[in-house]
Amino acid sequence: MENNLIITFKAGRCEFDADSNPPKITADPTPGYIYLYTGDEELVHFCWRPRSSSLSDAPIDLLMIPGDGTFQPYVGSTPPSSEDNVTSPTNGRIFILKFSSSSQRHVFWLQSKSKGAPNWFSAKDKKLGQIVDMLLSGEEVDVQDELNHIEQDGDGGGGDDDGDQEMQDAEPPEPRHDRSGSTGGAGAGATGGDIREEGEEAREGGADGGRAAALAVQNFLKSLNGGNASGSSSSSSGNFTTLPDLLPTSTTIPALSASTTTPEHLSSLFANLPPELLSLSSSSSTTNPADLTPGQQKTLLTKILRSPQLSQSMGSLTAALRDGGLPMVGEALGLGGKVKGGGYKGGMPMEGGEAVEAFLEGVKGFVEEETKKNGEGQGDRMDES
Repeated sequence: MENNLIITFKAGRCEFDADSNPPKITADPTPGYIYLYTGDEELVHFCWRPRSSSLSDAPIDLLMIPGDGTFQPYVGSTPPSSEDNVTSPTNGRIFILKFSSSSQRHVFWLQSKSKGAPNWFSAKDKKLGQIVDMLLSGEEVDVQDELNHIEQDGDGGGGDDDGDQEMQDAEPPEPRHDRSGSTGGAGAGATGGDIREEGEEAREGGADGGRAAALAVQNFLKSLNGGNASGSSSSSSGNFTTLPDLLPTSTTIPALSASTTTPEHLSSLFANLPPELLSLSSSSSTTNPADLTPGQQKTLLTKILRSPQLSQSMGSLTAALRDGGLPMVGEALGLGGKVKGGGYKGGMPMEGGEAVEAFLEGVKGFVEEETKKNGEGQGDRMDES
């Protein structure tokens, strides 16, 4: 991985509390690094790790499909007065990693010491954001050359060798209801407003439809085998839900904790998870669910349900379906003839929200048939006895 590193800079994670009034950003003081590298699949990985951890032990390691992710400064609902006066409505410099394929957000704060006010984005801060944003869009970037231009212009603006910046809890401004879209990248034209609404138009209206469905399907299948893929989005995505929005932790975790959850049910859930997710979420020496008590199994499943890897996999699947990959996904997951029309409509693969809905109906039909078969099998065995 070290030979494939593209860029590294100091940054910490933030928690965003949408339930508080007004919504609040809380900085995690853990010293950390954001870094990007090129993986074996020749796609960019966006990562964050504590500085005390190794490169191979990153809590966040997201495989990015070109054009799906953006990395922008949070500047609030009031546009900057000039390119030289870009600030965050917090007491730190906040960046948001968002996706067009899902509503998932990752919020970070720059930890390199600012040369100005703590919430002022220097030229170098903005350039770091622009570089990351360009890399996520699939562009080839000469990182050192881009940074050299900033230093030659006389603004090193908070370089990583200048110590660490401190940041306390910060509150963003009141939500902005005008979602007129952003210019992309980190600069004077970057949008702020309500973090909860960042990127909403991309999910509702779709992103660039030119990205091939085969790439989305390929990376979704890789994510099921241990990768962390985020997906692209079709231009005809429609208004139907995404899988991450359909299966939030507020729904899945209470279902897992229900008294009706039996050991057999837990075993069936583990049987449908890739081993890599188990190893990423397990803090014990064993990743074999059979060696755990029911309580430990529930704890491990809860960690998996909260993991960014699972959310990214669901986002990737949503993107694959929207981009015309329903026939391939249905076949790969063994849904058989339960998907309406085999995933085709008028001789063409279904796209957008219609494809997501058809997929969910196919899964529902498959589960109902399997449940009926299992019930009949148990009845036959009872008759034989």
